[in-house]
Amino acid sequence: MNRILKKLTFWEITLEFIPSLGISLLIAESFYKLGSFAFECIAFLATWYFIGYVIDKLKIISNAIPKNN
Repeated sequence: MNRILKKLTFWEITLEFIPSLGISLLIAESFYKLGSFAFECIAFLATWYFIGYVIDKLKIISNAIPKNN
């Protein structure tokens, strides 16, 4: 994890990593009441991965759209 974070730029961290973490934390705290820390942790990590995946795909789509000047 440390190696991954060192390779990310400041903008990647602030525009992709932190928002996906924040959204995942809000979802986990609001909806995940599984009664087991391990299950809640796994659900949170899966949510974080999914939100990060969606943000990455949206970034790719937005870069593929031609910009009109």
